[in-house]
Amino acid sequence: MADNGLTPELMKEMYYYMVLSRAVDDRMWILNRQGKAPVVYSSNGHEAAQVGSAFALNRGEDWICPYYRDLALVLAYGMSVRDVMLHLLGRAQDPNSGGRQMPAHWGHRQLHILTGGSVVATQDVHATGLALASKVLKDGRVSVAYFGEGSTSQGEFHEALNFAAVHKLPVIFFNENNGYAISVPARKQMAVMDVAARAAGYGMPGVIVDGNDPLKVYEVTREAAERARSGDGPTLIEAKTYRFVPHSSDDDDRAYRSREEVQEWKKRDPLVMFEQRLTEDGILNDDNLTAMRQQIKDLVNDATDFAEQAPLPDPGTLYAEVYGS
Repeated sequence: MADNGLTPELMKEMYYYMVLSRAVDDRMWILNRQGKAPVVYSSNGHEAAQVGSAFALNRGEDWICPYYRDLALVLAYGMSVRDVMLHLLGRAQDPNSGGRQMPAHWGHRQLHILTGGSVVATQDVHATGLALASKVLKDGRVSVAYFGEGSTSQGEFHEALNFAAVHKLPVIFFNENNGYAISVPARKQMAVMDVAARAAGYGMPGVIVDGNDPLKVYEVTREAAERARSGDGPTLIEAKTYRFVPHSSDDDDRAYRSREEVQEWKKRDPLVMFEQRLTEDGILNDDNLTAMRQQIKDLVNDATDFAEQAPLPDPGTLYAEVYGS
């Protein structure tokens, strides 16, 4: 076992969730192009950042507040492939919202995944509120807010960091910086080179990590979680990564970035690099890779068939669980 607590089996499990997410992601795009799913927000390229951070937390105990690109995160945190497909297709059994929310609005109370909304950066405030509750209750939990670099221009981001730092709350602000706020490159969206540089203005550590290396992400997230649990307050983590596909299934990224840029980043595909590392270390081999890929293929096929055959919500429940005067 390494000093960071990651055994070969845990590293193999990290790789499994990264590959699972990519396979689910690919199937979601197919369902969208078939006209069966309204929209897809891909985690393609972000898998290492999401899975590495998830494994550094007490999964199912610590609270996470995802944003729409966090498919790999919610899978690693315990959501099943069936859960994801039920949500994508808006079925009644969808544990995220019972088919009420548009796709990628993750939420699962039993798994401690806080329901999110469409407005970016609100999850930063929600995670801060959860951390305040944990401090009052002394339950030892850490809350993590996930967000893209574009949302760091929103007021909620700055309000959350300031409040969390002043009150030394057990919260981690986890930025997945893929270089684009939809179509706007980071250089046109902020005057600093790194999101992490903003941490100094609020009196908290700002950490930059290679978001394509799940083990490095795991290490910095684990350190931030330990710091939070010890009462030393929040940390801002910036995971530098890249999305290999358009912002969403409705986007055409050819309008704002070159194919050469995308291909250059694909040379650093986190799945390819991590597989190579684990193979060289003798943790993976051809036999268990083949078995893993077949298992994932079967899971994705099962979940797709299950969700397509599942009933849609009863229109009579339209007003259920809706606030009224």
